[in-house]
Amino acid sequence: KEIAGAFLIIGFLATLTLLSPAPMHPKADPLTTPEHIKPEWFFLAAYQILKGAEILRILGAWAPKVIGILLEILFVILLFAVPFIDKNPERAYRKRPVAIGMGILFLLLFVLFTVWGHIS
Repeated sequence: KEIAGAFLIIGFLATLTLLSPAPMHPKADPLTTPEHIKPEWFFLAAYQILKGAEILRILGAWAPKVIGILLEILFVILLFAVPFIDKNPERAYRKRPVAIGMGILFLLLFVLFTVWGHIS
């Protein structure tokens, strides 16, 4: 009885889906972000860099996304390259001004773009 009831319900639902299908919306474009969409706070800096790259649209329609993504990749590569740029063996912070300065610069840029993305 239970299996027969399950098949009846499945048949009823299949009939409903065939007679009244769900409306189909146009396919999503992965390169076009709607205006009302905003990421979580930890992605706001990257989001704001991509939004700021829109001024490069004069180079072509491809330029904002490609150059924005390349800038983000460059920041990550520079962040991982800090230990190789500053090979000072000292452990004291005062004796490592290059590494500390780059770390503070990256942190300030991240905070700046995150706050800017939150406000805009």
